Amino acid sequence: MMPKHLLSILTLCFALITFQCEGDDANKTQEVEQAELKSLKSKIETLINTSICDKSTTCKYIAFGSKPCGGPWRYLLYTTSIDEEKLKTLIELYNTKEAAFNTKWGIVSDCAFLEPPVNITCENNICVPSY
Repeated sequence: MMPKHLLSILTLCFALITFQCEGDDANKTQEVEQAELKSLKSKIETLINTSICDKSTTCKYIAFGSKPCGGPWRYLLYTTSIDEEKLKTLIELYNTKEAAFNTKWGIVSDCAFLEPPVNITCENNICVPSY
């Protein structure tokens, strides 16, 4: 059993850490958050650009971005030659951060719904979507 004073100290430390983290996010400027999104987007694009389209891979798509009205901004094409789990994790993080950014800063957009590709083929080592 833990002594009461030790428990109190641990609780206080946890509370300070929690509030410190929340304060940091609350104090970020729109420009700082936008730069973080841009950096994460760059990592995603770099990963996708390493994918190879050939007879041994499959072309796929994934929803990217978070429009303020809902839905993605676009669909990114990639192949199974890359680490798909890493890509999905990065995009999930990006989409979540962009949704929070949109809400926090009152971002607006068109509410047009973007259809995903119905088919993707590999042509001349490039994934080509059909709509």
